[in-house]
Parts: sequence; C-alpha cells; structure tokens
Amino acid sequence: METIKTLLNHRTIRKYKTDPIDDRVLNEVLEAGFRASTTGNMQVYSVIVSKDEQKRKELCKLHFGQPMVEQAPVLLTFCADFNRFNKWCRQRDADPGYDNFLSFFTASIDALLVSQNVAVAAEAHGLGICYLGTTTYQADKLIDFFDLPEGVVPVTTLVVGYPAEDPEQVDRLPAEGVVHHETYKDYSREDIDRIYHEKENLPLTADLIRENQLENLAQIFTLKRYTKKDNIHFSKVMLDALHKQGFMNHEG
Repeated sequence: METIKTLLNHRTIRKYKTDPIDDRVLNEVLEAGFRASTTGNMQVYSVIVSKDEQKRKELCKLHFGQPMVEQAPVLLTFCADFNRFNKWCRQRDADPGYDNFLSFFTASIDALLVSQNVAVAAEAHGLGICYLGTTTYQADKLIDFFDLPEGVVPVTTLVVGYPAEDPEQVDRLPAEGVVHHETYKDYSREDIDRIYHEKENLPLTADLIRENQLENLAQIFTLKRYTKKDNIHFSKVMLDALHKQGFMNHEG
C-alpha cells in the first residue's frame, strides 16, 4: 500500500535544495532500481551518477540550460548498455549478435524499467525527481561527455534531490483514454473530445493558449513544444548516434 501511495502522490520537481544525499540512501535507491524486471536477466543497462558540481554545470548546458540539473545534488543518466554483456560473451567464447536496433530497444527497455524503480524508491525516501527528455535529444553530445564506448547509448536522465517546492500534481488523461479491453478500440471524434475535455479546460491551458497566441492546446504541442522540424532533426541525431555506437547492423 505504501508503494501505491508513493506512486499516486508523484509530483514532478523542478526546484531543489542543494542538500547532499547520504550515500546510504542513494545506494539503497539504486539497489531498488536494480531489482527491476530485465529482458532475459541480462541487465543490459548502466547508470552514471553525476555528483561533481562542475560536471553538473557542464551537463546543465547539454540539457538545454535547465537550472535543476545544476541545482540538485545528483544526476542519474541511464544508458542502454550491451558493451559489458558483449565483452562477457566474447570472454566466454560466445559470439554476441547484439549490434542491431532490436538489441538497442531491448537495452532501452531495461534502462527505463530501472529508472522508474529508482524514481519510486527516491520518492519513498522523501526525495524529488524529474525526468529529462533532453537526454534523447542530446544523445550524441552525452556520448562524448561521458566517453561512452560502442554498445552504450544514454536513454533518460533523472534529476534527484530534496524538493524546494511543493507543486500541484500535473493532470492525467482519464483511464478511458488509455485503457483498452481485449482489443484496441479506436477513438471516435466524440471519444477524443470527451477524453481531452478536462485537460483542454484547465486554467493552465487557458494561460498557455493566451501566452502562445494560438487557438488550442494541440497547436501548442505541434507548433511550439514538439515540432515536426525538431522531431526530424533529433531523430537523425539519434540514428547517427546508434550507428556510431554499433546498433544499426541489419545485414547479418
């Protein structure tokens, strides 16, 4: 029940105290992460812990200058990592075949499962967290920053620290909008209107529409937040990074 309560009370924290996190607490949080489900028990992921103040300042620039990256005492970068597993295979006279996109996807799932376990464990300890989507946008630069070898690609980052704010929970779509029973039920126009009604009528939404001088929330996403131009650009960045890191062999 305590775990469910922690999950239901989740809040995204963007302002942090500079208080350090005790190593015992951090290690326990990480160990909770390592108990996450993993494909075939391979554990094809790695976690890079960034506590050094100067390095966090540099990482702040890579994460589009988000102040919390520099402000919080710990930054955790979760990587899809077949490097370690491949080396183990070769040292045991087993030829690894994990230089393809499916393997990257498998390792990414492992890394993301671990990151969510870590997030829940951190919140159970009274810590705040925030996921950084900028990790995927800046994969190439983070690969260079962390000197990641072939077979390793960053997939997400968690800011972790003691909250310096107590924000309201962000809205979520109703269960009707995301749950399908037995088969996928496609959405009618009426379904879409009903599912998005609450989100579209929040005071925050009205403020955003006014500030951006647009007609509705959907336009804010497509024209301001996640544009087609940016999506194509960062897709190319990620695909180039996957090629460089040895995950794009589709020839056998």
